[in-house]
Amino acid sequence: MAKKKATASRKMTAEHKAALAKGREQGRVVREYLAALNEEKKPGRKLDADTLNERITQTQEQIDAEPDPAKRVDLIQKRLDYEEKLANIGESVDLESLEKDFVKAAKEYSERKGITYSAWREAGVPAAVLKDAGIPRTRRTSAA
Repeated sequence: MAKKKATASRKMTAEHKAALAKGREQGRVVREYLAALNEEKKPGRKLDADTLNERITQTQEQIDAEPDPAKRVDLIQKRLDYEEKLANIGESVDLESLEKDFVKAAKEYSERKGITYSAWREAGVPAAVLKDAGIPRTRRTSAA
């Protein structure tokens, strides 16, 4: 049997740790901004607390009357979803603050991840925000 070489344990440098932390922070900023944009674009009227409470009550009544266990679990999930919406109803997203953070992080994040202007636009990021972030417009070239 061959002996395994003892490998020295590698230690990360402070610079490497800082770079990883910066990357995680940029990723968090991008995710939060995109999630807020997605939330803003949901169609339909926004539900108020009274409507949600009414739907929770109606759904609970359906749960109590439902004999089919599979349908019952679907209704339970529906009620839980309404309860979550009700719990989050007072929380408003500060899109302006998220946008400022996105503008600071987006260019470096895009370069590191290879994300193009077109991809950001398709994800719903406004052109003005990309301009503020310093992400240049790119043209798609077709491979012939």
